[in-house]
Formats: sequence, C-alpha cells, structure tokens
Amino acid sequence: MVFECNIDARGKAYRLKLGIMGLVAGLVSGAAFCLAGIDWGNLWLIPLGITGGGAFAIFEARTGWCLARALGFRTPL
Repeated sequence: MVFECNIDARGKAYRLKLGIMGLVAGLVSGAAFCLAGIDWGNLWLIPLGITGGGAFAIFEARTGWCLARALGFRTPL
C-alpha cells in the first residue's frame, strides 16, 4: 500500500501536536492508573487506546497521509 501525501504542512503540524498530546495523555493516564492501584480489568484499554491514537496521529504527520481523507471525508486541516 502506498501512502500518497494528502495533507499540507498545516495539517501535518496539527496532527503532530495532537499525536504528542495523545501520547503524553495516554502515558500519564496509564501511570496514574498504576500508581492509584486501580483494578485494571478492561480499564487498560483506555490508556492503550489514547496512546495508540497518539502514535497513529504522529504516523500521519510524518507520512503526510490522513486516514479520514483517504476514506473520502473532507477535513478542515
């Protein structure tokens, strides 16, 4: 699969900022859950999903490719 660039520099910068915030939020929430001694059960999916989303946003920023735009949705940035 080839990832064709479908976002401009503004979109890349926005996705990079969002990705960094997502990674930080996921790591902080995971650490908070561990330090608070919360029974994990299925709760581990919350920090994992936030961290995964942040990592994917950074991937989009680095490649210049947006999944939503590739699926045909028009995004403002």
